[in-house]
Amino acid sequence: MLSNQKLRIAALSTAVIAFAATGGTAFAQKKYDTGATDTEIKIGNIMPYSGPASAYGVIGKTEEAYFKKINAEGGINGRKIHFITYDDGYSPPKAVEQARKLVESDEALLVFNPLGTANNTAIQKYMNSKKVPQLFVATGATKFNDPKDFPWTMGWQPSYQSEAHIYAKYLMKEKPDAKIAVFYQNDDFGKDYLKGLKDALGAKASMITAEESYETSEPTIDNHIVKLKATGADVFISITTPKFAAQAIKKLAEIDWKPMHIVSNVSSSVGGVMKPAGFENAQGILSAAYAKDGADPQWDNDPGMKKFFAFLEKYYPEGNKLDGSVVYGYGAAQTMVKVIYLAARREDQHLRDRLRSDRTASDDALQGREVGPVRRHPQRRSQQLEFCITAIARAEFD
Repeated sequence: MLSNQKLRIAALSTAVIAFAATGGTAFAQKKYDTGATDTEIKIGNIMPYSGPASAYGVIGKTEEAYFKKINAEGGINGRKIHFITYDDGYSPPKAVEQARKLVESDEALLVFNPLGTANNTAIQKYMNSKKVPQLFVATGATKFNDPKDFPWTMGWQPSYQSEAHIYAKYLMKEKPDAKIAVFYQNDDFGKDYLKGLKDALGAKASMITAEESYETSEPTIDNHIVKLKATGADVFISITTPKFAAQAIKKLAEIDWKPMHIVSNVSSSVGGVMKPAGFENAQGILSAAYAKDGADPQWDNDPGMKKFFAFLEKYYPEGNKLDGSVVYGYGAAQTMVKVIYLAARREDQHLRDRLRSDRTASDDALQGREVGPVRRHPQRRSQQLEFCITAIARAEFD
């Protein structure tokens, strides 16, 4: 079991600035950063509700539903969350436009869980220059673990490279003579996984006998799959977003190619990928996991999952419990709320600056906690937290 991306706590200072636990006259006299008042917390968000990665749009919808739940329960120390979420179509230039709108027009306190490696890269310098938190980015790219140069940016999910290390070690143990074909998205997301795979294989990197990339603008990736089959590879690693992962699964079945098939975690959703691809085509697929799966009956009586199911029933009935992106949004939103609650216990008005050097609140938020369906096993190491991938599983469907 390998540990994943270190979740940098420095930028957790970005969560909120003056949510003091006390009330009354003294409370009313406090000054707040833009986006926070005595009654409201503005949280911005950018999601691909349209475009080639629109399958991830349910993340934003789940987060919005969770914040509605918090507001219905009284908010955070009496403050209601005003969640402002915009569509960027998975386009970096559009992400920049939406980030500017959130910061300069909507005056959000922070931008929470913006999705996509390229999109977060596009807004990172701007967010840091404005000293507005780019918090819990929805990407596992290693580049976002850079608190020295980008203290206002912080990740949430496991590192892509760490996940790729798991696959490499698994293959070296279980299939040491493998001929690996890697199919990856031609951007920082895909390249980060590929680097992690090669680094972990080390001297055995020659096991990779074919590499093929695709562009998100391509309507279909069928030709790439046919080309990779012709190489004679007996392992197929799919580093793709959901739309293309499902296409690849279908095409492998169509051309009767049956390699060992590994799918990256970001496209391992039963409801979002396997079902659209056809369960009969997805048998035996391997992937790593760090969250409990709503499609797995072993979790039906789990306390965290029961809360998750109850949340869906009351606040997001259209949400698909089989979709891993729904689980993801629920876990990320819970983390955001927990951090704000913890910040609310602090008396200092300037928590952004204070929390960059004092990481107590963020450690309390994540250390040893089970946040809904997301299994976290953080380890203290240089006052940073690490996620652990908890399983590598083979898909089997009745």
